[in-house]
Amino acid sequence: MELVTSRLAQEDAVLVTVDETRGSVPREAGAWMLVFAQDVMNTIGGGHLEFDAIVHARQRLSGEAGEPVVQFALGPSLGQCCGGVVRLRFERVSAADAAALEKRLAPHRWPLGLFGGGHVGKALVDVLAPLPFEVTWIDSRDEIFPADLPRNVHGEHSDPVHAAVADLAPGSRVLVMSFSHAEDLDIVAACLKRQRERGDLAFIGLIGSKTKWATFRHRLEERGFSAQELAQVTCPIGLAGITGKEPEVIAVSVAAQLLQSCPAPGKP
Repeated sequence: MELVTSRLAQEDAVLVTVDETRGSVPREAGAWMLVFAQDVMNTIGGGHLEFDAIVHARQRLSGEAGEPVVQFALGPSLGQCCGGVVRLRFERVSAADAAALEKRLAPHRWPLGLFGGGHVGKALVDVLAPLPFEVTWIDSRDEIFPADLPRNVHGEHSDPVHAAVADLAPGSRVLVMSFSHAEDLDIVAACLKRQRERGDLAFIGLIGSKTKWATFRHRLEERGFSAQELAQVTCPIGLAGITGKEPEVIAVSVAAQLLQSCPAPGKP
């Protein structure tokens, strides 16, 4: 969003927003792009729809009048076979609108507690950087975090590490991948205790094999957790069929699984 502010300080633009959709379309309602005289920021889906939208936007930049909302049918006339209908809103914006636009265009981010600063944790932080998650990255080793973190990642030292579970934002997804199986067990137990008391964690994922989870199940049962409670834990994590064990491969697989757990745009 800082880039939006800096660009608008230099020149006006037209904000193009997907106002409404019907049928099969490239992007959802709320998707946007800023059209400047020479370039474009963000996307409403590409193809001829975006090309025509840019033309309409630059006509407005040049001073031509036009309806604030224009309907586009994604059929043969646009060279796109989606078959749906998109209504686009066009708004001229300037530096005076920058602050309001920052709030308006800021993406919704799902809270995520990532426990563990090892190789997979670091790879995940890189993969999650452009994705719609607000990451609290937690480790019992204070020196483990890199000096430069992505804007959507906050490093937090916690000792004992499982104590941080209580302070996670409501609705958080949790990934457990510390350097220690003992820490992992305590973190999962803290998550299940919070679920018992508040029921507000959206996802609990534990890195490891089916053998690791069988051992953890037994130990968690000894701590008094029921089969129904244990069913809330996903282990192994990642999409089935992606079998690579490289940190970057695991990170992509887990990030995709997290996205699957998030509601579609516009749904609670």
